[in-house]
Amino acid sequence: MSKTLAQKLAKDENAGDYPYIRPRDAATLLILDRNTGGDVRLLMGRRHKRHTFMPGKFVFPGGRVDPTDSRIRNVLPYDPAVQAKLSTDLKRLKSDARVRAFALAAIRETYEEAGIFVGQKSTGPLKNLGHGFEAFSERGIQPDLSGLRMVARAVTPTKRPRRFDTRFLAVWADAIADRLPDGRGPSGELEDCAWLTFDEARAKDLPFITLKILGDLETRLTEDPDLHPSTPVPYYFFKNGAFVREEI
Repeated sequence: MSKTLAQKLAKDENAGDYPYIRPRDAATLLILDRNTGGDVRLLMGRRHKRHTFMPGKFVFPGGRVDPTDSRIRNVLPYDPAVQAKLSTDLKRLKSDARVRAFALAAIRETYEEAGIFVGQKSTGPLKNLGHGFEAFSERGIQPDLSGLRMVARAVTPTKRPRRFDTRFLAVWADAIADRLPDGRGPSGELEDCAWLTFDEARAKDLPFITLKILGDLETRLTEDPDLHPSTPVPYYFFKNGAFVREEI
């Protein structure tokens, strides 16, 4: 990783002399919509100013993984190559349920924050899926992980008040099974949700790592426009006082 990038990541607005805390699992979802001209837009929203973490920043829908996300039932599985990437370098518990929870957290948060249901309509009755997915059950929408692609992983540096081990997942907009009519989610955590081009997104107030992931994804789309599941993805983390970029 370049010295300039490492310096920016190490000196972001959340840096401080905080005691060490273990990063929590988190996931975010980049929903991509390609128009007939080939231009790609991404769904982003602005975090409420009252949030203590990244207030006012534009981000992708997502958040921390809840324990209940690993207990959701009747889920269509990942592509095997994506499953393998998400299973790489797991700390502590290593299980399929935990790996599945990354995507389910991102899908759940996308509904809660942006009112969008990612999945597919069930052909038959769909019983209760589990906590956090009641609205999916009511609409007969089965969570579908098969179209998700891993695009990056990033661990928050040390000396921050909050730390996350975040998996960045992408999916094309044709995976949207339903939407709430007002274009907002029930949590109200994201405001001004909008479909933005890469240039429009870069003009917003973004966390630095989000800006970096945008650049990585834009480069990947030029070389891998269909986001093949086996394409290597960047993995950013902190080691021995410096940021490291590896590939998964």
